[in-house]
Amino acid sequence: MKASERLIHYTSFDTTSHQDSTDCPSTPGQLIFADALAKEMKSLGFTDVRRDQYGYVYGMLPANCRTELPAIGLISHMDTAEDAPGAGIKPRIVKNYDGGDIVLNQEKNIVMHTADYQNLTDYTGDDLIVTDGTTLLGADDKAGIAEILTAAEKMNRERIPHRPIAVAFTTDEEIGSGADHFDVKNFGAGFAYTVDGGTVGELEYENFNAADAVISVHGISVHTGDAKNRMRNAAQFAIEFHSMLPSAETPEHTEGYEGFYHLTRITGDAEHAELRYIIRDHDRAQFDKRKETVRRIADYLNEKYGAGTFELSLSDSYYNMKKKIEEHPELIEHAMRAMQEAGVKPTAVPIRGGTDGARLSFMGLPCPNLPTGGQNFHGRFEFISVQAMDQMTEVLIHLVKVPSENQ
Repeated sequence: MKASERLIHYTSFDTTSHQDSTDCPSTPGQLIFADALAKEMKSLGFTDVRRDQYGYVYGMLPANCRTELPAIGLISHMDTAEDAPGAGIKPRIVKNYDGGDIVLNQEKNIVMHTADYQNLTDYTGDDLIVTDGTTLLGADDKAGIAEILTAAEKMNRERIPHRPIAVAFTTDEEIGSGADHFDVKNFGAGFAYTVDGGTVGELEYENFNAADAVISVHGISVHTGDAKNRMRNAAQFAIEFHSMLPSAETPEHTEGYEGFYHLTRITGDAEHAELRYIIRDHDRAQFDKRKETVRRIADYLNEKYGAGTFELSLSDSYYNMKKKIEEHPELIEHAMRAMQEAGVKPTAVPIRGGTDGARLSFMGLPCPNLPTGGQNFHGRFEFISVQAMDQMTEVLIHLVKVPSENQ
């Protein structure tokens, strides 16, 4: 089975994770998918396959040749982002893409325009897996799972000599909890690679430092006819808070190593309002300054409107793994060599986000990130090239294969 065929099958599982859930995993669909993956891994010859109570799936593909090389880890996540619907996905393949706009849904007039998504034209001539424009695709990160298992299947079928491979598929990565219960001690490898990224060739070992901020605003609701000097409009206060953040330091105005504040949700009325932000920066000192800015705004507005009007909850999610990965330069060299052997030109790029690998690197499992080939993640215009998935499958094979001199 090709990686693209696996991905299309995996889209039938609704594995959207939910930030507000108190369960782990946050949604039951992830457990259903986890059980299906565990069954598939056993059929492919993985040993010690287990699905734990948190939905994580682990397994080991034993070496199929004599080698002293240590086990290598490969990790992807099962959940999809809640930014767009993840149920009822209708994938289809646009064969030999001609480089123009793609009509995703004629009935609803949903079109993916090259003017809006200029990365489309990079895949002219490829076969593209797209949706009907009403859901995301879920290549983030079911494409990574598909590529890992397809590589395993191909190595079994063609008897390609490989070292031991420890594999793990995690839950709730999209809500920042993918590494919460990861069993580093019993994983079976001392280092790993997440397969959870974008354009083929991009190798990532620098990521944002990340924090979540929740601001609860308390007001007093009074009939508008009697409101003068009495109403304290929480929704209006919330707008004032947001207006005090730097307007140009948002995701849509930044790139590369530039950090940002991103308002992910705002709700409210006169009585109560809530703002939710994610705060990101590659530089740790600048990251700390951003958090301090949020604290200072909340303190200022509490002085202005009274103590307790603004309640701030601020929590760190993960940190830049560069510091940890630089202690293991051989991991970067090995990944770049695998790409080159597979005919892919490697380029080290910073992640404008995070992966399970960022947290795992601080938990004692150094873990750079490899791409999957997917594009436009977390939205209804997500797509992935069939050929890109095939390329990444080959990269993974070269990553884990045993050279003749090591057999």
